[in-house]
Amino acid sequence: MTKDKSNAFDGAVLTSIPGSPTEETALSPTVPQGPSHLQSQYERIGGKGGSSFSQTLIHLIKGNIGTGLLGLPLAVKNAGLVLGPLSLLVMGIIAVHCMNVLVRCSHCLSAKKGKPFLTYGEVLEYSMENISWMSRHSIWGRRLVNVFLVITQLGFCCAYFVFLSENIKQVVEAANATTMGCQSNQTAVITPSFDSRLYMLCFLPFVILLVFTRNLKYLAPLSLVANLAMCCSVVLIYWYSLTNIQYPISLPYIGNAKDYPLFFGTAIFAFEGIGVVLPLENKMQKPHTLSTVLYLGMGLITVLYISLGTIGYLCFGDQIGASITLNLPSCWMYQIVKLLYSFGIYISYALQFYVAAEILIPPVMVCVPNRWELPVDLAMRTVIVILTCALALLIPELDLMISLVGSLSSSFLALILPPVLQVLTFHGEGLSAATLLKNAIISVVGIIGSVAGTHVTVMEIINRSSGRDGNGTAF
Repeated sequence: MTKDKSNAFDGAVLTSIPGSPTEETALSPTVPQGPSHLQSQYERIGGKGGSSFSQTLIHLIKGNIGTGLLGLPLAVKNAGLVLGPLSLLVMGIIAVHCMNVLVRCSHCLSAKKGKPFLTYGEVLEYSMENISWMSRHSIWGRRLVNVFLVITQLGFCCAYFVFLSENIKQVVEAANATTMGCQSNQTAVITPSFDSRLYMLCFLPFVILLVFTRNLKYLAPLSLVANLAMCCSVVLIYWYSLTNIQYPISLPYIGNAKDYPLFFGTAIFAFEGIGVVLPLENKMQKPHTLSTVLYLGMGLITVLYISLGTIGYLCFGDQIGASITLNLPSCWMYQIVKLLYSFGIYISYALQFYVAAEILIPPVMVCVPNRWELPVDLAMRTVIVILTCALALLIPELDLMISLVGSLSSSFLALILPPVLQVLTFHGEGLSAATLLKNAIISVVGIIGSVAGTHVTVMEIINRSSGRDGNGTAF
């Protein structure tokens, strides 16, 4: 076929084919494609049509704020009032360090290969080529990264289904008891009328229609509205939590050791923004300023995570829910907060889905005749959405879904892989013993956290599932 298949699926995670239209070249069509020297090659990717410093900063912050933020008060409860915030601070420092490691490795390998930019998967593939016994199997590096990217992004989508169902269920079922005053910090106890999984099924056709939008530019106006809605919601949640802290405070400084793996999974889920780093750099007007963006953006994000996690736990204590929105009182203002944040999460589903779709769909489309491209594309999108809904139906617990995704896949991308990349990329350049030790510690912590977090979360899923079945809970 002579038709270029990449124009409908341009984006962050696909390998760019020389001369093929991609999101970067669409923004800057006059950008030359030939390689240049190391310092200037990243200057020409975004070009004058690329993202500014402030725009990139906003994209980075938006890419790290979602359901994970609202689950951090419960995460702090699992770790303890002191240990939780300290652990979030350490994890934030490690996360931004790993992001910078990925960028440095990308720069080095891009110059060596004469390519204007690389995807996360290509960075692992080309770094493996530096080791003789790995070079024959380097293509599996890219495939491995893509597998974990798909698991992570679709895991986010599953969590979004659960978040939407739990919050909308609470709003609907408390509608008759909703008050104008918000003095009480307790959500009204309403007899549930439907299982939350029925709400997921109700959302399914609307989510399918959302992902039928194959070009994210068409969702830009809705995305802007969603971002504003989520920002307003977070401010109101902050205000309510801060003004309703109960004194005296008698919460444990260190939580139970058996619950700490659940904290790890939730925290790494929240901090897993490493997948957006290279795509953001590729679109910047001045990519050499990315490190400043990372330090500033991740610093603000870490402060946000620590403060909301701590304040939320101080406010609601042991009663804190899987999402702090579930603890808000049943008055109209905070019911609207839940609806606004839910709208933001609904639109965010398309953004998270887009990454996975660009990995899964194009290989199939190459084998499809031109006249069948659109039906096959829409059919695959429908199947993938149904899959995420089905997984959410199987695990309708938001905190466990978040912890499972974080422990199983996000830890690999954010903690385990970047130190390995640095060792492989700079294999022949004499890395210091301190650097090797640092990389070993980060990777080992990531592996232990991943294994422990996955095991504890799976066991908790089994326990809660047995409890639901024993109580006769049904659709």
